[in-house]
Amino acid sequence: MTTAHEYAKANSQQFEAQLVDLLRIKSISTLPECKDDVQQAAEWVAADMRRIGLTTVEILPTGGHPVVYGEWLGAGEGAKTLLVYGHYDVQPAVKADGWDNEPFDPVIHDGKIWARGSSDDKGQMLAHLKATEALLANGGKLPINIKFLIEGEEEIGSKNLGKFVVENRDKLKADVCVISDSGMKTIDQPVIDYSTRGLMYLDFEVQGPKQDLHSGGYGGIVHNPAQAMAEILAQLHNPDGSVNVPGFYDDVLMMSAEERAELRKHAPPQATWEAATGVPQFWGEADYDLHERIGGRPTLEINGFASGFYGEGSKTVLPAKALAKISCRLVPNQDPARIFELVKAQLLKLTPPTVRSEVHLQASAFPAVMDTHSPAMTAASKAYEQGWGKSPIYERGGGTLPIIADFQRQLGNLPVILMGIGLVSDGAHGPNENFTLEMFHKGIDTAIYFYEELGK
Repeated sequence: MTTAHEYAKANSQQFEAQLVDLLRIKSISTLPECKDDVQQAAEWVAADMRRIGLTTVEILPTGGHPVVYGEWLGAGEGAKTLLVYGHYDVQPAVKADGWDNEPFDPVIHDGKIWARGSSDDKGQMLAHLKATEALLANGGKLPINIKFLIEGEEEIGSKNLGKFVVENRDKLKADVCVISDSGMKTIDQPVIDYSTRGLMYLDFEVQGPKQDLHSGGYGGIVHNPAQAMAEILAQLHNPDGSVNVPGFYDDVLMMSAEERAELRKHAPPQATWEAATGVPQFWGEADYDLHERIGGRPTLEINGFASGFYGEGSKTVLPAKALAKISCRLVPNQDPARIFELVKAQLLKLTPPTVRSEVHLQASAFPAVMDTHSPAMTAASKAYEQGWGKSPIYERGGGTLPIIADFQRQLGNLPVILMGIGLVSDGAHGPNENFTLEMFHKGIDTAIYFYEELGK
């Protein structure tokens, strides 16, 4: 009988072919016309769970796209139970966005697979299914009980998953959760993110005249909403780069001197950030290093700004309104609901009497922080040492995974491990997204080692 690692190696090409099949499914959760494709992806995942030997597999409805749930509890009541979370939905993509190939027609070259969702998150999620398959093959047995929760709405904010978790606490009960939906900077140095930032996202609208006006007839007596919007937005930051919203930093959990020193040991050199961004000079809170501003500090960003005419040619219009999209990335101890009220109050306060404004909350998520000294984290570190040949480094993540806080808040402070097997340079959400096949196979091996370590 072969070992799980030998099985994974012998079936590596088959695993790649299965990933290609899944990537062909246009499971774009935000587009109504792709609803059937999203359902097809859910059915593909469920079918693979049944094929590899999970004993219970269900496609469960939510208020939107379905959740795929699968479990194998053959290790018995005395064994640890692992909850594996991932998602099968993807971001929109068309070749005109700048892709070299059709985004849903996967291409393999240069040791990578190029397709939408290859890294985020179909490839990383599938690595756990393949690790489970390898352990169950040939009448084998997992050293742990395992549950899979694979959703179809992560790319639209997991807006129905929180309710699903609350309603299915007993079904999802586990000792540890693992999520592979993140990346490392280089292929040879694994990384474990031990915190993620929360999110508050709002729409801001400034309204002036009842309709668009002729700028020659009314310019100079009507406060242009586009100008008023620009004036308001320009006041949301102080000259030092900090956020100019009273109370914004009140609840921030500050990084200790020891933590800052540890993070600094593995911080990328400034040249790395320069190459990645191409900006002439960096901006932000000067009292914090670049990596600290990303992972350890809250931010306020203007994500979009639209008003008036911006097509080809000219149109001398004085627009009736201006719109802005604003988001805040939040750090541990910050409550997105409170931050929304603080930002809303500041926006309304900064609105001059010459225009009217409205503020509407679009999305929110809590930040999360994980214990780097927990037994589960130690098991993950040992798994990387065996699968990657190198100990992982610990970093603060700059992005948001809403489900982590939901798991922590609803499932008894469930320990969550972010075991990413992608690269930050994979191009997730952008054109030419790709996933390195070597990392796919190392990820499968590392997952096997992780399950074995948990079993100890």
